[in-house]
Amino acid sequence: MATSRSFPDSYIDEHPKTALEELDKALEEKADNADWFCQRAYANILLKQYKRAIDDAEKAQQLQPDLALAFLRRGMAEYHLKNFSTAHQVFTAAKELDCSSECLQTWIQRCEEKMPTLIENGASWNLQQSQHVKHDWYQTESLVVVTIMLKNAQKDNVSVDFVAKKLTAVVKLLTGEDYCLNVNLLHPVVPEQSTFRILSTKIEIKMKKTEAIHWEKLEGEGSLSTVKHFTPNQYPSSSHYTRNWDKVVGEIKEEEKNENLEGDAALNKLFHQIYSDGSDEVKRAMNKSFMESGGTVLSTNWTDVGKRKVEMNPPEDVEWKKY
Repeated sequence: MATSRSFPDSYIDEHPKTALEELDKALEEKADNADWFCQRAYANILLKQYKRAIDDAEKAQQLQPDLALAFLRRGMAEYHLKNFSTAHQVFTAAKELDCSSECLQTWIQRCEEKMPTLIENGASWNLQQSQHVKHDWYQTESLVVVTIMLKNAQKDNVSVDFVAKKLTAVVKLLTGEDYCLNVNLLHPVVPEQSTFRILSTKIEIKMKKTEAIHWEKLEGEGSLSTVKHFTPNQYPSSSHYTRNWDKVVGEIKEEEKNENLEGDAALNKLFHQIYSDGSDEVKRAMNKSFMESGGTVLSTNWTDVGKRKVEMNPPEDVEWKKY
């Protein structure tokens, strides 16, 4: 019976064509086996059928959204198609699911080695990154939150310093340049209760207000946001209050529960809650629609999105560009 079969990597390495034929038959009998789709993707990669491998990896992700192996297979196929920035993002997502995998770290490093090459050809994700890093902010009654829109920042490459009326953030980009955000704040904050965290899509900085007043704007006079190259002795000196997360994590988490969020922050929190409380089908629908649409569609209806490819649907005033 097909349900009793196993297809280890070693077997596929030695007999990729035979393994592919056997996996085709197995999946005809049982089409809901995410592991088999992953292994058929691997066979397709060895046979240089990379687009078929991506299709199989995506089917595995639909069946089991938290399967790191599915991300690994898709990343490998994207890498061989020279889609290095996409592969990097997929491998990074897999790393979040399986943080102990040395294999994933190796693939991430391979992507990072290839990505600077694209800069020389004038169309790179890295070049876009260095030129278009943006930041935004919102506030609650007790917090001012600054968000730096930068994907896949590495912990060791991020430095954030707080003083009473100034925020300094320095991020080393994959290009070798440094993004530096210097903000002279409109009102003072409490440095020892200010923190930051690094997420897969952004760097989130939370500053504790000294007074529960509404800020008309974030910046006072003399603020600066730049991308530039620093020599080692040009880095901003460390303040007394850098990376205080461990000290105030309990307080910040409690504030997150009670704060009245606005705009995108409120929407993001709502999506997170829906995903956390949703069934497996809801999670599959959200993952599939978000990934296939390039982040422009988010659906919870698996009955709908499970049987079709979700097309990109950016807002009317936004022009979609594929890099």
